[in-house]
Amino acid sequence: MTQGVLIPLLDYAAVLVFALTGALVASRAQLDLVGFIFFATLTGIGGGTVRDLVLNRDTVFWVGQPELILLTSGAAVLVFFTAHLFESRYRLIVWLDAFALAVAVPAGAGAALAMGVSPVVVVAMGVVTGTFGGLIRDVVGNELPMVLRQGELYVTAAFGGAVVAVALIGVGMPRPMALIFCGLVVMALRAGSLLLGWSLPTYRARPPRTDRNNS
Repeated sequence: MTQGVLIPLLDYAAVLVFALTGALVASRAQLDLVGFIFFATLTGIGGGTVRDLVLNRDTVFWVGQPELILLTSGAAVLVFFTAHLFESRYRLIVWLDAFALAVAVPAGAGAALAMGVSPVVVVAMGVVTGTFGGLIRDVVGNELPMVLRQGELYVTAAFGGAVVAVALIGVGMPRPMALIFCGLVVMALRAGSLLLGWSLPTYRARPPRTDRNNS
């Protein structure tokens, strides 16, 4: 599979799965169908829109592919009529979000690679594409953003996957294969955090040190 085929597929998958999470958040807020479509679309296209604006691409991806809006709307309608079937919608949101993150990060990194930007920007665009849709969803939905949950790997998972992609390309691996590995690393880190409690040390406040000479 070529990069020109893989990146649009990743974009479609990321938009769809993020849209499902947005619609599920709308169900938790008990919104009407229009509210579902708004949340699904905002979440589905949010990260990719920020990416394309920052990269100054000729056309924002969903403007060139308006069928993506139909995709997010369809996801919203599906969730509107089926959300009540799930015992724990929050748990479903968390795992769908993890999968969407694992798809969106390589999509963002791949889009940046196609622009010929530096490796630092490639990593940054992978993180932005993977995290901003969910961040917008949670902020607008008045929920604690998953990206800021203490004791969970989220941005770290996105960053780690994007760095792996850049490193593998740097040692000669074909870009499509490197992007697939990127997604696998993101999913592994996020799943490890959710299932096994993987996390990074957090800042702990300490009392100020007393200067004995001035006491």
